[in-house]
Amino acid sequence: MTHIGDGLALDADLLVAAERASREALESLGARRPDLVCAFVSGGEPDLVAAAGERVAAITGGRAMIGCSAGGVIGAGRGVEATAAVSVWAAHLPGADVRAFHLEVMTAEAGMAVIGMPERSDDDSVAVLLADPYSFPADGFITRANDALAGLAIVGGMSHGPVGAGSTRLWVDGRTHDRGAVGVLIGGPGVVARPVVSQGCRPVGPAMTVTAASGNVLIELAGVPALQKVEEILATLPPGEQALASSGLQLGIALDEYAEDHDRGDFLIRGILGLDPGSSGLVVGDLVDVGCTVRLQVRDAEGADEDLRALLGDFRGSNPPTAGALLFSCNGRGNHLFGSSLGGADHDVTVVRRELRTTGGVAGFFAGGELGPVAGRNHLHGFTASVLAFPA
Repeated sequence: MTHIGDGLALDADLLVAAERASREALESLGARRPDLVCAFVSGGEPDLVAAAGERVAAITGGRAMIGCSAGGVIGAGRGVEATAAVSVWAAHLPGADVRAFHLEVMTAEAGMAVIGMPERSDDDSVAVLLADPYSFPADGFITRANDALAGLAIVGGMSHGPVGAGSTRLWVDGRTHDRGAVGVLIGGPGVVARPVVSQGCRPVGPAMTVTAASGNVLIELAGVPALQKVEEILATLPPGEQALASSGLQLGIALDEYAEDHDRGDFLIRGILGLDPGSSGLVVGDLVDVGCTVRLQVRDAEGADEDLRALLGDFRGSNPPTAGALLFSCNGRGNHLFGSSLGGADHDVTVVRRELRTTGGVAGFFAGGELGPVAGRNHLHGFTASVLAFPA
């Protein structure tokens, strides 16, 4: 049976926090040795952060350990932002094959090459990936991995250091790195961790077919110039939704244009970045193909709350009971999005624990970009809560 514990400690002395959080996470495991330990550390100078992660590895003694520095951490039912804290997640996963790795970027004849990925086993079901945004091309890696590692879900997030480039700290099996990415492959008979990705948006207006586009510039929607079509739709919206659209309109891109209906989770959400002066088309934060289905989206606290609850409720209804989960929440969510009325920094972890009815720990960190699959393909997201749930 799977056992998962989590621990969270706030202390200006990160070594003290690491010790307390580690022992708290181990309590739920009893005498069982953890197969996987994840550590997340916020606050403090890079060297102190590094020492805290190494202390977690020494105390927990997990068969595999990964972790990263962050601007905020999640654990023990709480989210903590911009405070010196350590969160530890420890899991006993009977029958699991868990292999930790460190990825590095090397110069190659055709550009760059990523090295360090272990050979995939037939029963690997998921990878957790924690990356330094300054030295690791996460978006390009994920795009390539969708083909090279077809069918492998990749869940995780972009780490954060206290003073920008060079200050990120990553751990794999107790060793500290300041570049690249760390991760773990999880497989084995009966070990099927499953992802849930909530992009935090709700649709407005009708679904439309893209009738003209060039790269990431949307030129026509349903045979009408894209800007004109969007303005027509916005004019029909209630004032509240018009205000949301004016502060940041999003585009949902259906990943299966052949589906008869497109529901929650079928759209990849990307921002509308502005107007292309050459074509008067709309610049979108991703490639848009002619013939695909799109729908305008807006993001607010209530919509993000409802989206996460609905997706987790659907997941709970069609999957085994959940022992625990890893949670990678955008640093634009938390207090910034939800405020005190919806739980602030505690919102996402509270909803995950409640909706999945977890019997064990839920931990993670506030990321500067989240990784997770939508409609069967992995993507780098923003403003997302990416969850990896482990069956009991």
